Amino acid sequence: MPHCLISAAHKSSGKTTISIGLCAAFAQRGLKVQPFKKGPDYIDPLWLSRAAGRSCFNLDFYTMSEQAIQQGFGGRVAESDIAIIEGNKGLYDGLDLDGSNSNAALAHLLDAPVILVIDSRGMTRGVAPLILGYQAFDKKIRIGGVILNRLGGSRHEAKLRAVIEHYTDVPVLGAVHVDPKLEIVERHLGLMPSNETDLADAKIADIGSLIADQVDLDAVQLICESAGSIASVAERVPAYTASRPLRIGIAQDDAFGFYYPDDLEALLACGAKLLPFSPLRDSDLPEVDALFIGGGFPETHLSVLEANESMRRQILAAIEADMPVYAECGGLMYLARSIQSDGRTSRMVGALQADVIMEEKPQGRGYARVKPTGEHPWCVGSDDCEHTILAHEFHYSRLQDLGPDVRFAYEVQRGSGVDGHHDGIVYRNVLASYTHLRSVSEFCWAERFMKFVEECTRA
Repeated sequence: MPHCLISAAHKSSGKTTISIGLCAAFAQRGLKVQPFKKGPDYIDPLWLSRAAGRSCFNLDFYTMSEQAIQQGFGGRVAESDIAIIEGNKGLYDGLDLDGSNSNAALAHLLDAPVILVIDSRGMTRGVAPLILGYQAFDKKIRIGGVILNRLGGSRHEAKLRAVIEHYTDVPVLGAVHVDPKLEIVERHLGLMPSNETDLADAKIADIGSLIADQVDLDAVQLICESAGSIASVAERVPAYTASRPLRIGIAQDDAFGFYYPDDLEALLACGAKLLPFSPLRDSDLPEVDALFIGGGFPETHLSVLEANESMRRQILAAIEADMPVYAECGGLMYLARSIQSDGRTSRMVGALQADVIMEEKPQGRGYARVKPTGEHPWCVGSDDCEHTILAHEFHYSRLQDLGPDVRFAYEVQRGSGVDGHHDGIVYRNVLASYTHLRSVSEFCWAERFMKFVEECTRA
């Protein structure tokens, strides 16, 4: 099971670009490349998936147990030739003082050698104590090599190579020079999603070619082959499967694309038939039993979303006819009355009695913890819903002018939600929240949603 963790000394060191390049370069060699991303993230995995040609899966200590991480990782690595795990933030960064949810902890759990990406701007001799310190801090972590990034030229590269060779025993696996072709446009949530740009494939090809030219891929592969084996963990059997296939319309286009592939797998395992549709381009809804409208960037496509009046009216009519709908973040925004951004107000579906205001700073960011209330439509009569749900949120929008009779599915124990205390607006059979869920054994929302959909279709 060849695999490695791509990490760094600190965030914004360029590890995403390096990871994309490695995935593309190894895929170009004909290898089956399985990408992973540590932590909650939708955008980086979209790029990694496109580069590798295989869905990228998230590994997150906060929302997943160690057993779930091993299960999700081991089964997918077994079907690949090489696995690339992109870390988040720095190697030893994490929420807890003991580092139990850090990148290093993930490397230890998965017995993954670490390749450290070093942002080399302005560095010379100081690179040596940095590497030595990272080696010494945790002896359980194997730093297999470093990739020098953002080098200023051949002289800069030569100096750093000489320093590292003289003072450390860590091999330099690559030296990546500053190049505009390596840059990906950024937005407030990070990189622009690959599903929003027609140039994504060309950009990935450029990155892959540059990384292949400046990184020793054979050496990286050997380091991956030094990884330990992963204990086999039995796959979880769904606790609920629909008695018949249920057609779930899923919004997928440039505006809506934030979905975890294992969540979609969970829906399929429960008997869903996923039917993609585009709120941007399609004039009609497909014939479905329910809708799933995930996150994304509706605020960057407001004029097109507003102009597609046929789609907005059909979604509103379906909701008023009690069709089950689950919407997260961008989906919540789309179901509101309007979205105000850059001084312009655009009409949206209008199912939720609220208006969306885009702000310059985050209104909710990071891990969340919510507890279902008695209004949660999927939790009626379920003892499991007495427990808190671990999730995450990241939004620059807020809601105003909520209707007086608004009902909430969640009590917020950590995070921002809609008003700092509540999240998950409930209207008819709609649940729309800023909170992003993961369908894990502790709260398998896919099973609950599918059961709710089947109950509604029987009514």
